Amino acid sequence: MEKIAPERRRERRRLALIAASTVGATALVGALAVTGHADPLPGDLGPCKPGKCPTKYPDDNGSGTVTYRDDNINVFVGGDFLVREAAAEAEGKVVVLGDFDQKKKPGVSGVYNVGVAGVGSRVPPEDGTDFLTVGKDLTVADRQRLLAEEGAIHGVVRYGGTRSGTVSPAPVHDTAAADPYKALRGQLTDASRCYAYVNGASRAPTGTAVNNNTETLFTGDGTSALQVFTVDFDLESTTGRQQGIRFAGIPAGATVLVNVLGAHRTVDSYINQLPDGLRERVLWNFPDATKVKFEGTAQFAGSVLIGNPASTTTVTMPGMNGRFFTTGDLTHASEVDGGGGQEFHAYPFNGDLPSCTDPTPTPTPTDPTPTPTDPTPTPTDPTPTPTDPTPTPTDPTPTPTDPTPTPTDPTPTPTDPTPTPTEPTHPPPHAHPHRPHERRLGERWVGQRWLDQWRFGRRWR
Repeated sequence: MEKIAPERRRERRRLALIAASTVGATALVGALAVTGHADPLPGDLGPCKPGKCPTKYPDDNGSGTVTYRDDNINVFVGGDFLVREAAAEAEGKVVVLGDFDQKKKPGVSGVYNVGVAGVGSRVPPEDGTDFLTVGKDLTVADRQRLLAEEGAIHGVVRYGGTRSGTVSPAPVHDTAAADPYKALRGQLTDASRCYAYVNGASRAPTGTAVNNNTETLFTGDGTSALQVFTVDFDLESTTGRQQGIRFAGIPAGATVLVNVLGAHRTVDSYINQLPDGLRERVLWNFPDATKVKFEGTAQFAGSVLIGNPASTTTVTMPGMNGRFFTTGDLTHASEVDGGGGQEFHAYPFNGDLPSCTDPTPTPTPTDPTPTPTDPTPTPTDPTPTPTDPTPTPTDPTPTPTDPTPTPTDPTPTPTDPTPTPTEPTHPPPHAHPHRPHERRLGERWVGQRWLDQWRFGRRWR
């Protein structure tokens, strides 16, 4: 049988190690590619939660018959929710961790609707479920009403603190009303920061956002499944007037994440629609702002996340069409000198966002294959030289102290001198670690062969 040279053995092992490492690296890259941006909002917020969800939401708000239901949160307020001026309604499920305070201006309708809206997506929560949850005090001004009903459609207003004013149907006092939702505030704050920053630096955009005064144009890269834009300016004209908002280069099915940076930000727009299907996949994220203002004449499209718990957001736009989540305070109002009827409308967010959770620990792939310590015998005894077997009387230099072991004795004696004066300093070639296969043939056989070669005066080959 052909013997395999040590170099060939080592080369085969090296190639095997490279192949195994390549497979491991490929698997890791594949895993990262799959999990790079596939997370929803915290707490399963965003999508429609059955109820009975529509297969497709209407492009425009309507006032038709209620057919579908959505039990997910549409408006979340981590602080207080104030209703002022001539604001009209908040469609969908509303959760407020702080106070709810309704005090509209005189001379306008004294009604504020929650849960179901006269005009909107017309997808309220299920009957008998909480339309409005308030963690602390519930206050409705004199001669005003807070309604969680429309005809046969009715929900529950649940509050944890004190209550004053007219609420219909009759509200339910529950000191633990908001307990199931308290963790969302911190989770949304963390998520907002995560979406905007990576290791302290702004998340790398995939496209550009340019305010050209009459509109802000968002141009994507045309390919990425997550389109990221960074905005460090107000979305309004240089003279403080409203402007358009337009998206281009967004591939079908992509999620759009707009990170709006800065302490004070204004969105002043007349936008009413986005390209088909994009409304449900756009998130406007404000991670830092302490003051945010949505104004203009828009039916603003897309969902909003405001991550600073110390923030105050004021909404005077006629309509907000998408989820609205703020960890701070919210004031829903109209402009002092403008018209009323401002509304939140219930539309889902179905996008995939950057992962903000720690990955499940897995074995560190630093050593994906067995460590190639040395496939050959450990070279602690690199010279399996027989301990001077005193082979024949012709031996010119037998060691006087040698105990004359039998030639079959495989145990080497490191201090034993070499057997012949012609080779005083060179061990037989088979003793080197690059001939590991000789050892595997058995030390008895090696010793005997060495003896035979020595007897006939031939060098080891």
